[in-house]
Amino acid sequence: MSLDPALAAVRAGVRRDLATAGAPATVVVACSGGADSLALLAATVFVCSRSRDALGSRVVGAVVDHGLQDGSGEHTARVVEQMAALGADETLSARVRVEGGGQGVEAAAREARYAVLGQVAESYAAGAVLLGHTLDDQAETVLLGLARGSGGRSVAGMRRAFGVFRRPLLDVTREETEAACRAEGVAWWEDPHNSDPRFTRSRLRERVLPVLAEELNPRVRHNLARTADLLRADAEALDELADQAYARAARGAGQDTVVDLAALDGSPAAVRTRVLRLAALAAGAVDAELFAVHVDALARLAVAPGGSQVQLPGHVTARRTPGAATVTFGPTGPARAV
Repeated sequence: MSLDPALAAVRAGVRRDLATAGAPATVVVACSGGADSLALLAATVFVCSRSRDALGSRVVGAVVDHGLQDGSGEHTARVVEQMAALGADETLSARVRVEGGGQGVEAAAREARYAVLGQVAESYAAGAVLLGHTLDDQAETVLLGLARGSGGRSVAGMRRAFGVFRRPLLDVTREETEAACRAEGVAWWEDPHNSDPRFTRSRLRERVLPVLAEELNPRVRHNLARTADLLRADAEALDELADQAYARAARGAGQDTVVDLAALDGSPAAVRTRVLRLAALAAGAVDAELFAVHVDALARLAVAPGGSQVQLPGHVTARRTPGAATVTFGPTGPARAV
């Protein structure tokens, strides 16, 4: 009997990714109870312990309860039982408190989730934390970046790996993860937020992408994801150049960060703006809220003939005094945008 193609695709994605990660001794799989993460967990268990050429890694299933929906505690308990039934060597759950603040509930929940998963990885000395983002998620991220005019960094989509986190399913569609679950008799949970029109990503998924697929190209999701891969390579090359330029041009640390503009003479504009962005982040600017409009303002500040300043998210202000060849980042005070 031949292996279900969707099941084969999910397992292949996990095997490739873990091989790239060096087959870590312990792997954490983030699981929400949805089709994507359950397919990921089942495939990871298979690749690590049940296949003929098993990697031998210990698999830890982890579910984070954000407490944003009624009955979230009961749902979390069910996911823990399901992870154990699928063969995870160990399971755990964590409840976090999500406060939207100025960044919105979705962003706050994501930040809290990554913080907990990072702590789990450290506690278990895990070499990888696997996330269930799919090709569909990548396509949605690229389209959102385009709509917001967020620049190449956003259009390059989600990284396949960063730190201990990895995304093995970026070449696998959501439809394939559901088919993989069906092939193994795994029932999954449908998150009501995924179809809630209050959320931008939900409206994009339910309304916009189907129209683009019908009117432009049935493979629009695949093409958007491929665009992300192509741009990611370019963005990473520029980021490397920017890191080198930052090492030459920046001094100080935290809210005493100073950028020597003369050291950036001759650097391409794409490198200069990246250096200024790095300095803003080093001074405490909030990454998730530092948009293209802020980076554009920093670029104008760097060539402003007189003194001026720019306020940045995170209570950070970039200042340039008259005649100075530096931009200084420090605590926010009275400022005017350029």
